[in-house]
Amino acid sequence: MKLNDLPSETPRRPLSQLLADGVLQADLMVAACPSREVLNHVTSRWGVLVLIALESRTLRFSQLKRQIGGVSERMLAQTLKLLESDGFVRREAFEVVPPHVEYSLTPLGLEVAERVRGLADWIEINLGRILPNWPPEHLAAYAPEAVA
Repeated sequence: MKLNDLPSETPRRPLSQLLADGVLQADLMVAACPSREVLNHVTSRWGVLVLIALESRTLRFSQLKRQIGGVSERMLAQTLKLLESDGFVRREAFEVVPPHVEYSLTPLGLEVAERVRGLADWIEINLGRILPNWPPEHLAAYAPEAVA
């Protein structure tokens, strides 16, 4: 049974319980399925990079920001909150002055990080096969001297 197939008289239970009980089945192709939101969190540019950065160690916010080139504080904070709400990232705040917060992956986060790592590795390995398909003006944004 899918999300849209539930009869209206069904007693309200948490969606997570319906999925766990097998009453519902996640389906990325269904627009209203929450799995799409999780997919968006995990496969966003910053989501992928946060998961990879935290894959092998615990980091503070400032360390994460330095490791992930180009991410703004706002986008990093937003991404961490989303991944934490999905159960992928653990945030640990220490009661010290100045405040100290560390981020790490949960066991579920390690599982998803392993999968996005595979995609990231494939892209890095195959970039030489991908770039020849890009128009010159797109390439120029990354290496202007190579296109001149």
